[in-house]
Amino acid sequence: MNQLKLFIELTRLKKPIGFMLLFWPCIWGLTLVYDFNSSLNNYIFFGLLFLAGSILMRSAGCIVNDIVDKNFDKKVERTKNRPIASGKVSVKLALIYSIVLCVLAFLVLINFNKFTIYMALLSMPLAFTYPLMKRITYWPQLFLGITFNYGLVLAWISISNEVSLVALAFYFGAIFWTLGYDTIYGFQDIKDDEIIGVKSTSIKFKNDPKKFLLLCYLVFIISLIFVGINMNFKLFYFIFLIIPAAQLFIFQIKKLNILDTSDCLKKFKSNNLLGLIVLINIFIGKII
Repeated sequence: MNQLKLFIELTRLKKPIGFMLLFWPCIWGLTLVYDFNSSLNNYIFFGLLFLAGSILMRSAGCIVNDIVDKNFDKKVERTKNRPIASGKVSVKLALIYSIVLCVLAFLVLINFNKFTIYMALLSMPLAFTYPLMKRITYWPQLFLGITFNYGLVLAWISISNEVSLVALAFYFGAIFWTLGYDTIYGFQDIKDDEIIGVKSTSIKFKNDPKKFLLLCYLVFIISLIFVGINMNFKLFYFIFLIIPAAQLFIFQIKKLNILDTSDCLKKFKSNNLLGLIVLINIFIGKII
């Protein structure tokens, strides 16, 4: 039971916000491309596969991240008690866990068409080198965005078996969504990160963060408008965009206090709700 608790802590399974932020772009892409005049069976089946894949890959990613960052995590108040940093779980055992999770994720992946499988495998190097980026660039959040939203493209090609401009534009916008919310998340550790010497957009834009966040979320909203226009969605879709825009610009940016770590965490977690709102928005565009 103790090992199970440590495994759950290691993979952050008690914190579903991580795998949900990985899952939302997948279900956005799937919903956008799916023909709802046909049976819903494939939509539900693929949706469950993407959810399982998100949970498994997020869990494996957390383990790899903690292995790479174990010496940094020991020096950060928020992360010093993580299983690997505290020595409760060995690196060897953690690697075994990670390999098992990746094998399970591959068993999920092979249910898709060959193009989706190949494209997913191409993203693996970036997914597992992301933790190293904070050592060499102030833009690790950008690499996270490229990795975390890749499922949007995979979901699109899992149905259409081809890449489209709509999917790529939405993917581009979603990268900036992640760039914004993970910058907010990074303000929790900014003091420790500066002492340790790791880099982030939180540090780079700490003197004027709201302008940077405004730019990020503006790109995301523009991508949603672009999607609506190119998918020939009706007026209801564009009217409903007021809700995600208000959540991003008013709640997450205007009301953000970067000096309050609990407020930063609250704003970060609110992106789970934002993911649901955008999904509903896509349904409105597809159905109404």
